[in-house]
Parts: sequence; C-alpha cells; structure tokens
Amino acid sequence: MRIALCQMTASTDPKENLVDVQDQVRRAAREEARLVVLPEAAMVRFGAPLATVAEPLDGPWAEGVRAVARETGVTVVAGMFTPAPDGRVANTLLATGPEVEESYDKIHLYDAFGFRESDTVAPGHRVVTIDVDGVRVGLATCYDLRFPELFRAHADAGATLSLCPASWAAGPGKRAQWDLLVRARALDATVWMAAVDQAAPDPQVDPEAPAAAPNGVGHTALIGPDGTVRAQLGSTPDLLIADVDPEEARRVRRAVAVLDNRKL
Repeated sequence: MRIALCQMTASTDPKENLVDVQDQVRRAAREEARLVVLPEAAMVRFGAPLATVAEPLDGPWAEGVRAVARETGVTVVAGMFTPAPDGRVANTLLATGPEVEESYDKIHLYDAFGFRESDTVAPGHRVVTIDVDGVRVGLATCYDLRFPELFRAHADAGATLSLCPASWAAGPGKRAQWDLLVRARALDATVWMAAVDQAAPDPQVDPEAPAAAPNGVGHTALIGPDGTVRAQLGSTPDLLIADVDPEEARRVRRAVAVLDNRKL
C-alpha cells in the first residue's frame, strides 16, 4: 500500500490550514497514495485558544477533509480538535475515506516538560484501528509514542501499520528521543510505524531550545517492522511517499515473536 506522510506547519487559522491539508491530499493522490497522513493539530497549532476553534466531527473543518477524500478517492487521517463534554477539547484524529469513517481521541496527554495538555484537553479511552485496502492500521498521537502498550494493542487487533501524527515539542534531547521512540515502537509491536510530525515553525531556531508550545521539530519518518529507518524528512515542510508491505510485518513476527513471547 502506498502511503503519503505530509509534514506541514499549521497556523492559527483553521480555514488556512484546511486549504493546506486539501492541497497536500491532492498532491499525494497524484503520486498514487492510498493513505494520506497529516500531523496532529493540522487544524490549528498549539498555542492558539483551542476551545474557541474546536468543531464537532460533522463541522465544516471535518467536512472539508471528507470532501477532498471523496474527490481523490483516498483515505485521509488528520489531527483536529473537537469539543469535549467538560468544556475542554479532545485531541482528535479524523480518519475518513472509501469505507472508512472513524476518529481517535488521544489517550495519553502531554503533561510533561513543563507543559500541561490536560488543562485544556480531555483524554480519550478507545484503542482505534481502521482498514485501508485490506491493511489494518492503528491510530495514535504524539505523546502516545512513549507508551508501548498502545502499539501492542494495535498489533493485537491485527494492525501491521501504526500511524502517529505528532506536533513534537522542541527542547534538549527531544529530537533524539523522537528518533529513538519511533524505532522502538516499531520493534515493540513489530509494525510499520509512520510518524508524521509538524514541520518546525522556524527551521532557523535551535531544536534543542525549549519551546513555549509543542509545535513540531519535523523529521517525519517511516520505520520498518524490524526497526530500521526506511525514509525520513528534514525539518521543513515536505511530502514523503512510500510503499508499505504488510507481509513484511508478518515475516518479522515469525522471526522475532515478541508478541507471542510476552509474559506480562
């Protein structure tokens, strides 16, 4: 299955970001991608007032994503914010396309490195997978990357590919942690890992310098189920097109049966 990983920089304007998302999807479709993945917070970047821009899954932003999915005939996964019952928002992945209509609310909230996502974002509770062209795909978001249990749950549900849209925070050692964790999660669950980050808002800024909000460091990556880096972008907006073979995940699982050998 051909996938497209779209590394973009979201602004504070959802309408502007929707146009960017639609352009990215059309470009990916021209490259014959069947699954197009946008970052976490593609709707609006962190640091904006999320509660005032959050929309339901049948709102105009999500409908704009559905429209381009219908137009191109591909499945799109994109990060947005939806209202939560307690006045906060949910950090939501919308997944929409041919025979796909699903959403995932980020389970693990980024209460770390001095940032408290849970002040404004309510956690999700559901493990979510989708089927795209016969390939089962697990959904995760950013800070979820630090919790291997979720990716093993994807594998237990039959996934051979996990997606992790992100808006990774800059700071000391954070880029190195991103590189390590995306490879580790592929190995933990013997899945293909497609980790799609926001591009750095200013590529001239030192990624080791702490940032006020998690707005991305780039370096979107596709990792094989054996933990090897198959493709990776730099820090600026870009598009990564690659082919994923689910049979390779099954071969790796036969060779390194970590899922079958678990004791805890």
